[in-house]
Parts: sequence; structure tokens; C-alpha cells
Amino acid sequence: MTKTTPAYQRIKNAILDNIHSGKWQAGKAISTEMALAEEFGVSRMTVNRALKELSEERVLERRQGSGTFVAQQQFNHTFVEVRNIAEDLKSANRDYEAKVVSKRAVTAAMLDNELRRKFGIDEGPVIDEESVPVNTNAQTDASDEAVLYEVKIIHFADGQPIQFEERWVDAKKVPKFIDQDFTVVNTSDYLVEKIPLESGSYTIRALAAPNEVADALQITPQSPTLVLRRQTYSAGQVVTFVKMWHAGDRYQFSGKL
Repeated sequence: MTKTTPAYQRIKNAILDNIHSGKWQAGKAISTEMALAEEFGVSRMTVNRALKELSEERVLERRQGSGTFVAQQQFNHTFVEVRNIAEDLKSANRDYEAKVVSKRAVTAAMLDNELRRKFGIDEGPVIDEESVPVNTNAQTDASDEAVLYEVKIIHFADGQPIQFEERWVDAKKVPKFIDQDFTVVNTSDYLVEKIPLESGSYTIRALAAPNEVADALQITPQSPTLVLRRQTYSAGQVVTFVKMWHAGDRYQFSGKL
């Protein structure tokens, strides 16, 4: 962070860093205005601006007479919610199982153009992904060079593959993401719990299944699929981008208006 960065922005960034690292978790109080003013050597008015903006961005919640707290994030204001497929299937009395196909740390040089644009990453030459070995166990090397984490997961209902999830997560903002056991922990649930997700955008498209997706869903290549693509933001930046592939004859999206 340069010396030309405004003081209120430095305070905002420091608060977000504490939330991302897990020091300040959802529902918990953060430092008082006076403590932050002393820590950064600024006036309480400057601190107040930082807290006000983070509150407007739904990262913090200010409670009169109680202090300032990390907001509990809710996503039920859109017709497509950030949902837990495991709970959805179990509530429908279907047996659920998840299989992790691959899990790895991704450096800037390994990114394709789409991921560069999504996460605003410019440095490093693009290399042939087929030459990069895929690590299928939880001991992926998350070195300082990692810019994203990538996971690919097949979700099963009653033994039949119902969804193929391809997800990328900002490695700096969610450093422990790669260490989770995603046969037990749902990716979306983990992110909602660990980071203040402010907003998101999505598209749903009908696409022909490429070979990898067809293998995962146990369908014929080029069969019709429904693909939900979603990116979710924190502090104005993409934290996670996911593609959720569904066999066209096994899945539908529905909701109420």
C-alpha cells in the first residue's frame, strides 16, 4: 500500500484483511473507533468514514450503543441463492455424496484469459494447461506464487452425478480454502462463513458438454447441459468464480416471483 493511499482507505483495507484472515469473524465485534484512530494515528472522523463505507457495502453492521460488528452475509435477495446442494438433496430425501476430482494452487502463469479478466490478474505468460500436472490430493502446494485455488467436484444424488462444480477462489483472500475436505465441507458454505461476500452476478446457459464435463456427469460428449456461472464479490473484487454444470435431463432451475 503506497503512502498516497487515503487514510480511510488504509483503514478499510486493514479491516478487510482482518476479516479475510479470520481474526474478525461474522457476528463478532471489531476494534472501537477510538482504538482504530490510535492505531492509525488519525482522527475519529476518518475512522468513521471507513466504517460508514464498509457498512454501506454490507461488510460491517453498526449497532447503536453496542459497537461495530462483522455483518452476517445473506444472499436471499436474489432469485438464485448461494445454496448448499448437499442440504437441498438431503431435504428432498435423496442420498448425497461429493467426490473431489482435483484440487490445486494456480499461479499467474497458469491462468487462461477468462480467469485473468475475472480476477484482474495481468502478470505472467499464459502456458499450456495440459502441461500442468493436476494434484488430486489435499496436499497441494499453496506457495506464495499462488494467485488462485482451483477445485473440481462431482456432486451425486442417489449415486448419480447431478452437478459438476469447477471453482476458482482468490488464494490471498481465502488462504485456507485449499486445506478443506470438500467431501464434508460445502464450498459455498465455507466461503459465506469465512469472507464478507457483498454481491454477486450470474448467468444460466444451455451448452454442449465438453469431454471432461461429460465424463464427470456420465453423459455423452456434446449432450445438452445447463450451466450456472457465478462470480461473487468482496470489497469490489471477485473472490470466487464458479461453473456448475448439470445434465439437461436431470436438473432444472425454479423459483417464485
